[in-house]
Amino acid sequence: MRRRRGDRDEGIVTAFVVVFAVVLIFITGLVLDGGRILVEYRQARSVADSAARAGAQAIDEDGVRTGSPVLLDAGRAEQRACAIVRLDGYSCGGDVQVATNNDSVTVTLTTSVDMWLLDSVGPQTITVEGNACVAVGIADVTRGCDP
Repeated sequence: MRRRRGDRDEGIVTAFVVVFAVVLIFITGLVLDGGRILVEYRQARSVADSAARAGAQAIDEDGVRTGSPVLLDAGRAEQRACAIVRLDGYSCGGDVQVATNNDSVTVTLTTSVDMWLLDSVGPQTITVEGNACVAVGIADVTRGCDP
């Protein structure tokens, strides 16, 4: 029995391999670029946490000695937070915003991640933000780091 000329399916495997290769590259891009985004987010959050904790240690010692409520020295708190941030290669005022009030320090760190494989199908860079807030001397649990 002879096959007719239109029944040949020799090109089907080639088309399948091409589609499979494109999907495989896309999934590899998701894994690599997605992993890099998660690592940068974790790093930004870690640095923000450390900076906020360091800033929260700058309590107003004179006030504590006189029996006043525990309050932060805003200037020292910002200096301490910025010192920690600089150790990790970020700059206060640029990549990092430090906000202090009488009883809390909030640090927001913004950085960007360049896409390696997915830059052709989406944005070339993704912005990642890490936030942390530390409150000190809070007697009332309804107060503190409000979002």
